[in-house]
Order: sequence, then structure tokens, then C-alpha cells
Amino acid sequence: MLGLPDGVTAFLFDLDGVLTQTAKVHNAAWKETFDAFLRDHAARTGEPFRPFDPGADYNQFVDGRPRADGVRTFLASRGITLPEGSPDDPPEAETVNGVGNRKNVLLLRHIREVGVDVYPGSVAYLRAVREAGFPRAVVSASANCRDILTVTGLIEEVEVVVDGIVARRDGLRGKPHPDTFLDAAKLLGVAPSAAAVFEDALAGVEAGRAGDFGFVVGVDRVGQTDDLYKHGADVVVRDLSELLENP
Repeated sequence: MLGLPDGVTAFLFDLDGVLTQTAKVHNAAWKETFDAFLRDHAARTGEPFRPFDPGADYNQFVDGRPRADGVRTFLASRGITLPEGSPDDPPEAETVNGVGNRKNVLLLRHIREVGVDVYPGSVAYLRAVREAGFPRAVVSASANCRDILTVTGLIEEVEVVVDGIVARRDGLRGKPHPDTFLDAAKLLGVAPSAAAVFEDALAGVEAGRAGDFGFVVGVDRVGQTDDLYKHGADVVVRDLSELLENP
């Protein structure tokens, strides 16, 4: 009834882009942050200003990664290196963590002003999993994951949350490393081979494959089906409701 192979007994969901439509909010916050940084960098160095591409740059360098990794990876693609700083750096600091915290300020402002939408088909699927009695976890790089789950009411639908706060506390590497998914499976008391991973980000799908999980579902929200398969998805759907329609 859930569209997955026999033997899958646990379900590990990414948040942004899979359950909630916060991916577009993250993307907007990243673009505002990086464009401001790149304008200042261009003014200081005399290099031409080339804005952040919310399509290619977001999907390749930022989506699914921990915040600091996204900053570091994108700036490296432009040949820019910043000091790491510390996670508590103020948003105005010219460090990897400072730029990341600047993005988070913009993200939280947008969430307060606009709110967070969910994908109805994904919520229906999540509830079907709960009603079937299977254990469920949300695995997200976002430090705001638990707040967003609470705001949307989805916190009641899952048993375990492994987010950016947990990863930082426990020293877990972010996606594309499988650490956070492996931690979620452990907390649910299942082997990776018995768990399915649901991801829209290339880095997340890669993490699911690297962890030898039983099944990896790619969720294509932006027209990257081929890339999701190349990074390790066993199946790609446009919405999780398709799995209910095609058991």
C-alpha cells in the first residue's frame, strides 16, 4: 500500500522539499545573502558581479547541505575562501559561519512573515505510513527543523528528529555523508537495510546510497530526475502521493 519493496520497515524523510515547501524559502534567503556578499566582494576586488543562480547554484552547491557546508561549497565554486569563524558568529561577520547566520536571519524573517506550506500529497503519505504502524523520522540539515515541524503540525506524525542541532551536538557529518540518516535509523531501532530514505536534494540521495539503505526515493520538485537517479535514487517521483497511487 505504500509503494515500496517488501522488507522496508522504517521511513526516513528529509524535510525541505519533501514534506514542506520551505526549499523555496531557503533558496530565496540564500540568494539574498549571497548576492549581497558577492556585490560587496566585486566592489572590493574589481571583479565582475555574477549573482547566485537559484537554479544551478542552489541545487549543486547548497541544497541539502548543512548551512556552513553550503556557504563553503558555493564560495569555493567562485574561488572565494573565508575564515571558518565559529557557529556563534554574528550575522555581519565575514566568516563562513557569519554568512550562514546571515542567511538564517533572513530565513526566519521570511517564515514569520509568510509562513510555511506543506506538500499535501507528502503529508497524506506520511500519515498513511503512521497508520500502517511503521516508525518514522525526519532527517534535515536545518537547525530550524523542529520549529517548522511544530508550526506545520507535522511533529505529531514522526517519532525521531535528527536535525542540524543534533548533528552539531553529536558531531555527525552532513549530507552527502550518511551519518544523520544512520543516526535516525539507529534511534528507530532498525538496520539501514530495512529503512527507506526520501530526498529531493542530490546530496541527500547520495547520502542514502552511501549508507546502504534499503531503498532511496528521489522526489523531483525542480526537473532533475536524471540527476537524482545518477546520485543513487532507486525510484524518482514528483510527489509522494504517486507511491500511494501505485502500490
